[in-house]
Amino acid sequence: MGVLSGIVLPVRRKGPVQRVLWRLLVAVLLIVAVTGIVYFGRAGYGDAAGGPVGLLDAFYYACVAVSTTGYGDIVPVTPEARLINSLVVTPIRVLFVIILVGTTLEVLAEQSREEWRRRRWEATVEDHVVVIGYGTKGRAAADALLDAGISPHKVVVVDVAHASVAEAGGRGLVGVVGDATRSVVQRRAAVDRARDVIIATGRDDSAVLITLTARQINPGVAIQVAVNESENEPLLRQSGADHVIPAAEAAGRLLGLATSEPNVSAVIEDLLVLGSRLGLVERPVTPQEVGRPVGTVHDPVLAVVRDEQTLPYHGLPDRIMEQGDRLIVVRHHPA
Repeated sequence: MGVLSGIVLPVRRKGPVQRVLWRLLVAVLLIVAVTGIVYFGRAGYGDAAGGPVGLLDAFYYACVAVSTTGYGDIVPVTPEARLINSLVVTPIRVLFVIILVGTTLEVLAEQSREEWRRRRWEATVEDHVVVIGYGTKGRAAADALLDAGISPHKVVVVDVAHASVAEAGGRGLVGVVGDATRSVVQRRAAVDRARDVIIATGRDDSAVLITLTARQINPGVAIQVAVNESENEPLLRQSGADHVIPAAEAAGRLLGLATSEPNVSAVIEDLLVLGSRLGLVERPVTPQEVGRPVGTVHDPVLAVVRDEQTLPYHGLPDRIMEQGDRLIVVRHHPA
């Protein structure tokens, strides 16, 4: 995962820290291997100080040899030792240098690659959905989008917490770290080219500021907001929200239904919970259905949307479907 200019792109592979640690381990093992080679063949090495070559001397020689320092105070003096140095130690020395240089180059290349990915994403992203706030409501909203078939790369999460954005990145979503009440943060999320904005923050006052900012950046974007207090709903609509969901009030009504009408509550829960037996789907009227009554549709129809208006429920089964109509139907998912 790369974090650049507040944008977190989806995780693709292990981070540079893990790769550096792995290469460091290989480098240490190479030094240990050379130390063993020199120590077991210590009779073929000479010490400039005139003393015998011990384990510490072998380790010292391995360090200066593989790092290409080469002080020359401990050198192979017999033909056998020089042959082993030529055929074994020298390739290890070259491999050691390749590991060190390669690690540095790869880290630099990774940074350049992440910068390129970020710039390419910023230049090409459009018609996406921005989810502001990745708490319980934001995660549920993202789940619903993915369940509806929207590509993870078309979902951008904005949150002030690095951990929340990192979690979204681990799921393949694009993330932006920052305070969405600021226009610069919303522009990083490309709100000006977004199709929808979902605001699922924990505070209603923040939701109002975010809504005002989003509407100013993109006057045509559809804005959905979750509100904690239903009395703040008119203010959010005046700020530019298209749909306002009173989350706390809706939860309270479900609790009341669970007590007075438990079966009704169970059906509503099935409709709301992802992966359950029932689901609500909006789909267009097919060419074969045009001119036929709504009651002939196989799936139960709850509503008909025509010219962005929901038609009255009275006489719905007998209503004739027209080209361009959209149906809100209940789908049954096998257990």
